Amino acid sequence: MGHATFERIVRLYLDRHAKPKKRSWREDQRILEHDALPQWAGRRARSITARDVRRLLDGIVDRGAPIQANRTLAVVRRVFNWAAAPDRALVPQSCNPCRGLERPAPERQRERVLSESELRAVWRALDAEPLRNAALFKLYLLTAQRGGELRTMTWADVDLATAWWTLPGFRSKNGRSHRVPLSPPAVALLRQLHAGRTAPWVFPTPHGSASGYRARIYKVVDRLRRSTGIADFRPHDLRRTVASHMTSMGIPRLTVAKLLNHTETGVTAVYDRYAYDREKQEAVAAWARRLEGIVGEDGGDRVIGFRA
Repeated sequence: MGHATFERIVRLYLDRHAKPKKRSWREDQRILEHDALPQWAGRRARSITARDVRRLLDGIVDRGAPIQANRTLAVVRRVFNWAAAPDRALVPQSCNPCRGLERPAPERQRERVLSESELRAVWRALDAEPLRNAALFKLYLLTAQRGGELRTMTWADVDLATAWWTLPGFRSKNGRSHRVPLSPPAVALLRQLHAGRTAPWVFPTPHGSASGYRARIYKVVDRLRRSTGIADFRPHDLRRTVASHMTSMGIPRLTVAKLLNHTETGVTAVYDRYAYDREKQEAVAAWARRLEGIVGEDGGDRVIGFRA
């Protein structure tokens, strides 16, 4: 007991616990591979100390990502807790370096909404990206869906003739199937991707990994931050931005919630089984027209023209 490397316990945690039991296992993998594994991969897990963890977290905070530091602490703590369980004993229970450590940053709900000038900057910066990178981020804006759900989109889920994308429940955050209407520019963009398809995934991995689809986009995000000058840009800001613009346009909050596939509670939610398809279609079409006005007719023509 106690000779396993940190990389060993991470791989076992992902394969035996996270992948079978967590819909969000890819986020755990991304966090571990981005920060923790580069620092500690070859070290014996039991040799990692609280001081090592603090040093890692401080580095993440220093690069301007305090909430990411919180997430990293949480995932590393889960890995050690899992590895120290009596039925595994990959590390001694007394050797969890995260025990007693507090989150390095206060948790605050992010409220960042991009201004119209920032939207133009992001949209136009995408012209410097490869086709699929640009298409992915433009679909963030055109559909208002979650990044993980967009990246796992398959061609079997998309009906370009009727302009609907049906997200299966096993790939949605709340476990419920979700129908997403596709505006004309979204359809045009997807048709362009479909013409060059090489895999069942709309966004296949560029490196041929076993997962099959694009799992990580942080390098693209870093380039967009540099090219636009928006240092605090995050992809999820686009979803929040679309929702905020829609409500400001007078689209009812309930329609926006249905489009976002937010989980509802209460008696009314239990009995209301209306799909809101027409309202969602009208919302994405109205937003596409508004987005065209924001980014300009010359914005992003290499990947998609609004009048395509």
